[in-house]
Amino acid sequence: MAKYLDLKKTYNKNALKEASRYIKEGKLVLFPTETVYGIGADGLNAEAVKKIFIAKGRASDNPLILHVSNYQMIEQIASDITPLEKKLITNFFPGPLTIVLKRKNHVPNVVTANLDTVGVRMPENKIAHDLIALANTPIAAPSANISGRPSGTNISDIFDELNDKVDYIIDGGETKVGLESTVIKVIDNEIHILRPGKITYDDLKKYGKVVIPKHILKEVDKNDQVLSPGMKYKHYAPNTKCLLVYSSNHNKLIAKMQELETANTLVITNEKNIKNFKNAISYGSTLDEISHNIFKILRSIDKKNYELVIIEGVKAEGLGLAIMNRLIRACSHNYLEI
Repeated sequence: MAKYLDLKKTYNKNALKEASRYIKEGKLVLFPTETVYGIGADGLNAEAVKKIFIAKGRASDNPLILHVSNYQMIEQIASDITPLEKKLITNFFPGPLTIVLKRKNHVPNVVTANLDTVGVRMPENKIAHDLIALANTPIAAPSANISGRPSGTNISDIFDELNDKVDYIIDGGETKVGLESTVIKVIDNEIHILRPGKITYDDLKKYGKVVIPKHILKEVDKNDQVLSPGMKYKHYAPNTKCLLVYSSNHNKLIAKMQELETANTLVITNEKNIKNFKNAISYGSTLDEISHNIFKILRSIDKKNYELVIIEGVKAEGLGLAIMNRLIRACSHNYLEI
């Protein structure tokens, strides 16, 4: 059973010293960030990082992100940082943005899936930031969940799933954002969004041309090599069959969802639309609320014994692009646009 540290109500940096020692000893620590919870290990210790893949049941060709606490750590693991990359780091770090940079040779291949690049992020969550600083090493940390399952945004959702697979659990309460970080890569001085998140197209376009690849809302071929986590394999998915439905015409959307609804169907919808269905729950009224709530709701679905879950989609722009990216994968690409 993992050691447990409760920091939901009171915070003291000194309380993290034991957890940071676990990181330095090559053990696994489950900790909060502002996006989702992560399973962390010393990112420069290949044997420690391998334990993450075992704990999650994660494919080895799915790269990890290295989390840092200061700019010196970035220089420790990345080289040939371009002026545009430096500008993006200056303006978005710390925060929910990951930048794929050219790696230095001592970064273990297991972290990068044998790529010559590495994803780098500086969390703004104080617990995460201080844990990294105290451990004094970049921490490799994918989302805290068994691979394929929805990411964890609070400890109660993931405790039973991971308690016997990690060495230390830090409980910092609900995460703020609820979706994993935006992942970008600068290619030919253009900003390519590899995985959408809280940092949006509009946020990034102030600094250069932004490219959104077609795969963001489509299925990635299993033989393709990917630069970002969370894009290749079945991800964010409950076991219950889910169907995502979207239309820019609100009346058509409601009518189609009502047509698909049966006695053993759950509808997940906007707060204002609940009244239109026999059995529905709200994922919120704003994109920020949906982002914050959606993984928690997806994790609750399998306890309800429904044959089908119908999820109302959102317009795929701004934060809505990240939400639709996660929901399409949660529904195993069962997506109906009308």
